[in-house]
Amino acid sequence: MRYQLFLPQELSHRFEALAAQPGASKSAILADALTAWLGRQAVSELENRFSGRLDRMSMALGRIERDGQVLLESLALFVRYELMVQAPLPDADEALRAVGRDRFNAFVTRVGEAMASGRRTLGPPSTGGGER
Repeated sequence: MRYQLFLPQELSHRFEALAAQPGASKSAILADALTAWLGRQAVSELENRFSGRLDRMSMALGRIERDGQVLLESLALFVRYELMVQAPLPDADEALRAVGRDRFNAFVTRVGEAMASGRRTLGPPSTGGGER
């Protein structure tokens, strides 16, 4: 296609000087410049389209990280408290140790069931059906 365009005098002088170099043509220079400009426009459009979504995802990940830190700190304080308050079991009391093992196994089983089903003990139920 053939186009007719007008350039400001300063830009026209620079364009003529560039086109005068060996191996350069006005058509190739304009085609390269227009391709580069359109490419930047496409990138800008994609950035505008997805930046809001990426911002929301970043905020959601921040909340997940914060919640994880709260849970870890809560667990650490609870374990520390329990270890400081609970009296140690005598070495010879195997019946008490067996009860403790049974309770621990029941606890681990319950945590596994809750994770698999997606039900939460605290807070609203999680979404996604429990599968990861």
